Amino acid sequence: MGEAATEKQSRNGKKPVTLPQGVEVTIDGQRLEVKGPKGSIAREFRSEVVVQKDGEQLVVVPADGTGKTGRQFQGLTRALVRNMVEGVKDGYKKSLDFRGVGYRAAMNGRVLKMTVGLSHQPELEIPAGVDVKIEQMDEGGMKYPRVHLESVDKELVGRIAARIRSFRPPEPYQGKGIRYTGEKIREKAGKSGK
Repeated sequence: MGEAATEKQSRNGKKPVTLPQGVEVTIDGQRLEVKGPKGSIAREFRSEVVVQKDGEQLVVVPADGTGKTGRQFQGLTRALVRNMVEGVKDGYKKSLDFRGVGYRAAMNGRVLKMTVGLSHQPELEIPAGVDVKIEQMDEGGMKYPRVHLESVDKELVGRIAARIRSFRPPEPYQGKGIRYTGEKIREKAGKSGK
């Protein structure tokens, strides 16, 4: 690893990322490509860090002469590398519940169409790297759609889920809106008119 290994390093950044069975890695300069059972993902990293393959592990070290900047990007890069490895092995999932009377969700090609009590029907084009499944839930007689998102890219699946939720965030009085599955909504009492 040369001089970089003897310099001060980021506490988390210096931990190696173990490669599980069935995960292949290609390093081409600052570009890292990871392939696994769930798919493949590639990313270009900053010049302040160097990603190296050491047996069945990936190690991130600051580039020579980068000093504090190299250490700062070492921890971030290690986290991104780990997310890539876990993504191609297991994938990342997020689910959203559409709670409200008449709320619906449907896929039309790569476009998610939503009926969420607005004067217009919001539509969102889903990028190619994200798989969408819509399931009809029945909880104590109340039926509502649950949208499942899955991708090898943690950042992408999180961004799409947040964008869907932003069309109709849950309101605190009756809890109507789009919420993450399992999200707790703090409900307010409201004004008592009598």
